[in-house]
Amino acid sequence: MRVTQSVGGPAGIDLNLLVALDVLLEEQSVRGAARRLHLSEPAMSRTLGRVRRALGDPVLVRAGRRMVPTPRALAVRAEVSAVVERARALFVPAGDTDVATVERTFTLLGHDGIAAALGPPLLARAATEAPGVRLRFLGESHIDVPFLREGTADLEVGVVDTVAPEVHSELLHEDRMLAVVRRGHPLLDGELTPARFATGAGHLTVSRRGRLHGPIDTALADLGLRRRVAVSVASFSASLFVVRDTDLVGLINSWGAPLAESMGLVVRAVPLALPPLPMSLAWHPRHDADPAHAWLRGAVRELMAARAEAVTPGL
Repeated sequence: MRVTQSVGGPAGIDLNLLVALDVLLEEQSVRGAARRLHLSEPAMSRTLGRVRRALGDPVLVRAGRRMVPTPRALAVRAEVSAVVERARALFVPAGDTDVATVERTFTLLGHDGIAAALGPPLLARAATEAPGVRLRFLGESHIDVPFLREGTADLEVGVVDTVAPEVHSELLHEDRMLAVVRRGHPLLDGELTPARFATGAGHLTVSRRGRLHGPIDTALADLGLRRRVAVSVASFSASLFVVRDTDLVGLINSWGAPLAESMGLVVRAVPLALPPLPMSLAWHPRHDADPAHAWLRGAVRELMAARAEAVTPGL
């Protein structure tokens, strides 16, 4: 998008600086922004200088070999992105947006099991329907950060615990937790009762906050049972490698079952009454009328539904 007029104070502010700022904050690199905007690096550096003067802030600062946004840049990031999106939509006739011509980077937030399961089919779909779209998967943080409100992420996928009133959330389906162990594990011999599940081996938990207690422990306590949690890791993929090389019992949702089985692990139903896991999409309402974002939501919605139907029902 190129805006030819200037608005603002006495000297005027070129609205193209908003486009440049949006790309700079997304790429966090002068080189990357120059490539995206089809400019030379020196020209992009000069543009960054103009952005800095207009905002009265460094915007991006050097941190080792990387550039990171300043607090002021993070504070205005979502607003800048929203303004640029609305401007793009304003100059496109209604109904004329063709996602095949869109050039965007979409950031999806969710745990690594979602990225592993959703990434390949979503990339394949984008290559066919929206080849100018790039995907960036962010892992969940150990602290609660308003990624959607701040514009750091465009779409959250998975068990969404965001309670911000301005965030839209859509329930897709309910998932469940499954037990996962190495092939040949002693618990695979005979019926997996709650008592054997609790005491037959040590357990591993997956928690972005490092928690050692969860719904499994609550369900066991209702039966007068306790398990021994030996370790907690922050990601599902890391947990599978630990489970593969130990006698620990891990947990994974049904979305991760194919990934676990591809590693030679064995997945079994947990012999407990556990609450379901609501799998949802969440996004900020500034994206409601954005055709490209609507395509992303639709693609993720359909791929998640297809994956849910493909999960082995007998587990």
